[in-house]
Formats: sequence, structure tokens, C-alpha cells
Amino acid sequence: MFEFIAMIEKMFTYPFLERAITVGVLVSLCASLLGVSLVLKRYSMIGDGLSHVGFGALALATAMNAAPLSVTIPVVMLAAFLLLRVSENSTIKGDAAIALISTSSLAIGILIISMTSGTNADVCDAMFGNILAVHSRDVRLSVILCIVVLVLFGVFYNKIFAVTFDETFAQATGTKTNVYNTLIALLTALTIVLGMRLMGAMLISSLIIFPALTSMRLCKTFKTVIISSAIISVFCFWCGMIISYMYNLPSGASIVAANIVVFVIYWVIGFIRKRG
Repeated sequence: MFEFIAMIEKMFTYPFLERAITVGVLVSLCASLLGVSLVLKRYSMIGDGLSHVGFGALALATAMNAAPLSVTIPVVMLAAFLLLRVSENSTIKGDAAIALISTSSLAIGILIISMTSGTNADVCDAMFGNILAVHSRDVRLSVILCIVVLVLFGVFYNKIFAVTFDETFAQATGTKTNVYNTLIALLTALTIVLGMRLMGAMLISSLIIFPALTSMRLCKTFKTVIISSAIISVFCFWCGMIISYMYNLPSGASIVAANIVVFVIYWVIGFIRKRG
């Protein structure tokens, strides 16, 4: 036990790990809260689509020699808004709209990188994440934006609950469903951008999907699913970071692996409970 505590203390002696943990805990919390609504609305793959847009924006920022967050945040948020409008107001619906935007952005990002810096380690970092990519200049902005996401989610919790479970009824009672759907999409876009440096474009959507699906194996109300999802997400992030530190493994993949293990445990418990 003392050895484990000593190892945790040693982790915080590394500045890059301290930065990654600070940002990672907040991003995990934001992603888990938004993930419940996205999964219940059958729109969970929006995270995957927006992460590919983020990759394209990151490639553009690299080509422009600009600060990554200053380019990726507005681009991904604009993509989230357009994705919502395309899905609602055209013949291209849901998963087709996500696939259209995500593959286009991924292709554009690869073309930009090929014409500028070429395929290198930076591309792997963008695709699969790297805790060293979380720079000190990004931490303060990431913390502020994560707090904004959490505060907005808390303030509009009841409205988000309404549009998540029965959008038609919410609209009939005077709730501006388009506004709150857009809010969910924009907050998701912001969370995706902040988590990409740590998790990578290919794995960031797991922070949205896994905690919500895991919680739904045992929890039956919106509030309990929200609370359980937040706890699971932060717990799995910590487990993944510890595993990554101990065995020198990629941080993003380690966090996803921890989520898979917890999902299987919850699924088995839920299965036993039903049989019982």
C-alpha cells in the first residue's frame, strides 16, 4: 500500500504527468456527462466524427504554424453546429452526416500533412494521443474551458434531461429543443478538442461512449447514470494513467483498456442480477 502511494507521489514529480492528469480528469468528467445524453439520443458517434474534424484542424494549425487550440476549437465547434443542421434539415441523416464530415476532414488533414511536414511522429500523436503533447500553455485554457462545460451542463441540466428523453414533448411544452441540442453538440466539440492531445483522434470518442454504456448496465435513472458515469470515467482515467506509467504503455490505449474491463465487470453483474 505504501509503495503504491509512493508511486502516485512520484508521478506528480513529473511536470508533464501533472499537466496530463489535470486536463485528463476534467475532460473525462465532461465527456462522461455529455456521453449519457449522446448515447440515449443515439448520437454517440458524433464524438468520433468531431475527433476526425479535430485531426484535420490540427493539421491545418501545424501547416499555419499556429497554436493548435486556437484553430481546432473554432473549427470543431463550427463542424458540430453544421453537423446538427445538416442532420435536421436535409436528406442526409445521423450516421451518414457524421461519416460524410469525419471522412472528409480526415482526408483533408492527411493531404495537408503530406504537403507540408510529411507523415511523422506528430501525426501518430494526433491520431493516438501522447501525454507529452499536453503543453503547459494549454493547461490553463483547458481547465477554464472544462469548468465552463461543467457549469453550463449543471445550469441547463433539466433542459438537457428533457430533450434527451422526449424531445417532442419538450418542444410541445415550449422548450427550444434546437437551442439545447446545439448546446450539447458545442459542449461535446469543446470536450473533444481538449481531450485529443491526450487520447488522440482515434480514441477520444471512447471517453464519451464507454462510461455511459457501462453505467446503463446497472443504473436505471438519468441521475444515477450521470453520477455513475462520472465516477467510472475518472476512475478509469486514473487506472489507465497508472498502468501507462508502470508499464510504459500508451496512455490513451491504457485508459480505453481500463474502460473495457469495467464495462465487462458491469455487464457480468447486470447479467447475474437479471438471472437472479
